[in-house]
Amino acid sequence: MTCGTVTLVGAGPGDAGLLTLRGLRALERADVIVADRLGARAVLDQLADEGVVITAEVIDVGKTPGHHPVPQHEINALLVRHARAGREVVRLKGGDPFVLGRGREEALYCEAEGVAVQVVPGVTSAISVPAVAGIPLTHRGVATAFTVASAHDPIEQLPGGSDHTVVLLMGIGTLAHTAGILARGARGADCPVAIVEDGYGSGERVTLGTLSTIAALAAVRQVRNPAVVVVGDVVRLSSAWPGDSLSGAVREDAEGDRDGTRFPATSFETAFRLPPVSPVLAHRPRSLDRKTLQP
Repeated sequence: MTCGTVTLVGAGPGDAGLLTLRGLRALERADVIVADRLGARAVLDQLADEGVVITAEVIDVGKTPGHHPVPQHEINALLVRHARAGREVVRLKGGDPFVLGRGREEALYCEAEGVAVQVVPGVTSAISVPAVAGIPLTHRGVATAFTVASAHDPIEQLPGGSDHTVVLLMGIGTLAHTAGILARGARGADCPVAIVEDGYGSGERVTLGTLSTIAALAAVRQVRNPAVVVVGDVVRLSSAWPGDSLSGAVREDAEGDRDGTRFPATSFETAFRLPPVSPVLAHRPRSLDRKTLQP
C-alpha cells in the first residue's frame, strides 16, 4: 500500500474566513483530520454551517490548560500510523503551525519515520487577534518592531521600550509576574497594555490598562484564556482607547520628517466588549461597542 502524506494546516484564530484557500483544499481532500481545540474545531464547525462538505474522519486531540488527554508523542504516532495506512492526513492546528504550535516538532517526527510532510501556513493569533481591537503591532512613528513570546512560563526579561511592541501568548496565568518584569525595564509602569480575550469568538472582550494596573484589572474582570496580551505604545492606537487615540502619536512637517512626539502617560483602565462574531467565510472588520464594562 502506498504511504499517504501528512499536511500541517494552520487554521488561524478560529474564523473560517481566515483559513487559507490552500488549507481549505487540504481539508476537502483529507481522509483523516487530527484537530486541535483552539481555532481548529471552530473553523470545522463554521465550514459545516456554511455547507462546506468535509468527509474526513475528525480525531480531536485538543488540549486545555493543565489537561493534555492525548500527549504529544501519541499525536506524533497517530499521524504516522494513519499515513502509513495510505490515508491523506491533515494535522489542523490553531493559528500558524510554526508559531508556538509544535509544527516543526511534528514534521520532524513524520520525516524521521519516512512520511512526507507538507506545511500550509496559517494566520497567527499573535497578529490577527490584536487586529480585531484595532491594534497594529507596528505603526509608522510609533513602533517599528515587535516580539512574540510565550508567557506560559514566567519570563525573565524582554528588551526594548514602549516603542517595541510585545505580544504575549498563553500569558494570563503569569500576567502579574510579566507585567512587573516589563514595568521595571525601559517600558515603565505607565506603558499601555491590552488583553484581547477569545479573539474571533463569541466572547471577544478587550481590557485596557497599564503595566502597573493590568494584573489587578484582569483579576477583577476574571480574564481567561484564550487571550492575547499586547504591550506597547501601539495599544493607544486602538479604537477602544478613550479620546483621540492618534493625538500626539506622531507629528510630521511638510517634508514628512518625524517629529518624534511620544504618547502622554496615562493611568486609564477600562474594558470594552466586542460584538459577537458571525461564523461567516468572509470576515470583515467590526467596529467596537464603546460601552464600558463595570468590574
